[in-house]
Amino acid sequence: MIDHARDLASVREATERLLTAAAALDNASVAEPSRLPGWSRGHVLAHIARNADALVNVLAGRPMYPSAEARDADIDRDAPRPLNAQLADVRESAAGFQAQGELPADWSRTVELRNGVTDAAARVPFRRLVEVELHHVDLGIGYELEDLPEDFVRRETDFLTERFAGHQDFPSIALTDDSGRNWTTGGGAEGSPVQVSGTAADLVGWLAGRRDGAALKVTGGALPALPPL
Repeated sequence: MIDHARDLASVREATERLLTAAAALDNASVAEPSRLPGWSRGHVLAHIARNADALVNVLAGRPMYPSAEARDADIDRDAPRPLNAQLADVRESAAGFQAQGELPADWSRTVELRNGVTDAAARVPFRRLVEVELHHVDLGIGYELEDLPEDFVRRETDFLTERFAGHQDFPSIALTDDSGRNWTTGGGAEGSPVQVSGTAADLVGWLAGRRDGAALKVTGGALPALPPL
């Protein structure tokens, strides 16, 4: 069962880790490229802040974003800001998300995210945790996939293998991490099953589009090219 209260606490902790690490930057390094193509570190920080606002909208029953164009425009608008403005925005928007999450609510209800995607309200805090943890890695400031909490990596791997289950573009994929945990995903295309194994960090990095899978061991066929998230 999803524990939204525990996930809200994890979001708070992950946000503090990110803010503490980002506070060591300066205005010049905020303007430097992040690990996400076409985005500076300022873009990543702006997205983290605007995503908090967007998930407040989701929990309050409003559209997540007015439009895809508005989402992108807001990130581009906020990306060039100096470090102190970026940190204040991330902190204040995170506090707004926490406050919304602490209101009495029916956490079993279904909410709508982007592009018609729906989910249980109780999973929204975990979705926020994914944004904070993975984008902390994307900043390229010393926080790596190997530094992610073990429980988070397991749950994110669960989530992503579920997301890609039955995908029509690749055959069944059996994944095994270095602790012996197993997952199955894909399966919508014809072909022999592909076995993929590696460290937990390399597996979640490949599934989340943060690594190319070169470090993974693949048997039974080529490593499938996963679609972007």
